[in-house]
Amino acid sequence: MEIKVDDLTGSEIKELIGEHLRGMTLHSPPESIHALDLEALRRPEITFWSGWEQGELVGCGALKELEEQHGEIKSMRTSSSHLRKGVARRLLQHIIEEAKRRGYHRLSLETGSMDAFEPARKLYTSFGFQYCKPFSDYMEDPNSVFMTKEL
Repeated sequence: MEIKVDDLTGSEIKELIGEHLRGMTLHSPPESIHALDLEALRRPEITFWSGWEQGELVGCGALKELEEQHGEIKSMRTSSSHLRKGVARRLLQHIIEEAKRRGYHRLSLETGSMDAFEPARKLYTSFGFQYCKPFSDYMEDPNSVFMTKEL
């Protein structure tokens, strides 16, 4: 898989982010959705990557700088036609490596607490993420779980 920084202008990535946002609305109440739209993902503190195989978009993920040594994983999504092929694992590995390269000491994330998000929670746990209290601007929410990893 080729992972590259993405400027979020291509039709394929626009569709995948749309799929991501629609998926969030299926499983989370509006007040518990923390997924970012295209415009929010273009902020300077966010680096967004897309993963490609043979010219086909297979997934995406982003890294948001919260503080000089603390980053947040955002917008992890695998294309529905490429689930359970290791796409998310490779993207997460790439984001962790980049966070270490930047000198971050901690990497955190928010994901859903519902059954639909169990595969994501298992993936993060397999990489050493542990459950934690809300970080940054997040508040306690029964529909969210928070995870962090010391790097």
